[in-house]
Amino acid sequence: GEKTSVGALIDQLDSRAHGMLLLVLALPMCIPNVPGISTIFGVLMMLPAIQLVLGSRRLWVPQRVRGWEVDSAPLRRTLRTASPTLKRVEYLIKPRWSRLTRFPVTILVGLQTLLMAFILILPIPFANWPPGMTVAMTSLALLQRDGMLMLLTIPAAIASIASVYFGTRVGLAIIDNIIEWG
Repeated sequence: GEKTSVGALIDQLDSRAHGMLLLVLALPMCIPNVPGISTIFGVLMMLPAIQLVLGSRRLWVPQRVRGWEVDSAPLRRTLRTASPTLKRVEYLIKPRWSRLTRFPVTILVGLQTLLMAFILILPIPFANWPPGMTVAMTSLALLQRDGMLMLLTIPAAIASIASVYFGTRVGLAIIDNIIEWG
């Protein structure tokens, strides 16, 4: 049809809807963007992350959101445009070790995603890229049922935490030196 509802999209995606929503929320965090927007996206990431922790098989969104309608034409154009890239990515990301992308492992995946979302909420300049990329990797692993990629999200999450920690330490040291110098 000309329009489709968010609820219909979620129903079509079924158990992969968590991954799709996380991907939509993570991709903008992987590029430079407007300061403060990572806080909004981090808060929004918490909904599917909490649902993963609770073992939800299907993504729940409020009925009001399920009723939102989107034009089908832009969706089709986006899918056509993204299709060549997705085909290249499918070569690398494919179903394997899928047990690592299902319950009860998704409880740990949800906790890791919650931690990344919390980091995104913090008002730290340039701290959105590492956790955004980690959540994007997580979402692709969920979408493709790729347990190997899911395992790679663990060192990515550790690197995200380390980069934010060291970035914050360096930033505070610079501010401290400027104050002492002035």
